[in-house]
Amino acid sequence: MAELSSVARPYAKAAFEYAVQHNQLKEWLLVLSNLAEAVKNSAMAAYLKAPGLSSAEQVSALEKIVGTLTPPVKNFLSLLAQKNRLLALPAVQQLFEQLLADYEKTAEVNIRSAFALSDQQTQVLASGLRKRLGKEVHITTQVDRTLIGGVFIQAGDLVIDASVRGKLNKLATQLNS
Repeated sequence: MAELSSVARPYAKAAFEYAVQHNQLKEWLLVLSNLAEAVKNSAMAAYLKAPGLSSAEQVSALEKIVGTLTPPVKNFLSLLAQKNRLLALPAVQQLFEQLLADYEKTAEVNIRSAFALSDQQTQVLASGLRKRLGKEVHITTQVDRTLIGGVFIQAGDLVIDASVRGKLNKLATQLNS
């Protein structure tokens, strides 16, 4: 994925900058999501890899699946097609979402806990994460009984393992070394 994200980064950044300049962030996010889903389809991916298929034919095929595309989106897809980068659309979409979250100062946070969290516990965690990240947080919670107790928090690259399972693993590592 590292190589694919490196390939996708300049395209995601260009699409994002265009969307910001033209106040079309939500529209671009939606179309990139639809295009990413289309190229994840194995039949579409195989079609896009077919030798002898022109850039225009590739863009036309994607348009038939996702619906009418605006001229800027068609131009963007044409550039991707010319550079043989259409299969990088899922990575472009993911990076676009990250740029949007940074722009809007929001963070998606996944909290796994051994037991269901109360609303008050969730609010306390959200408050602490807002302070730590300096962003508005959108929390998703899951119950994961394998944690034994405590919580496992993931927000992008930030991972906080305050679970009993994590502490036991750390203790085992220390005892074995």
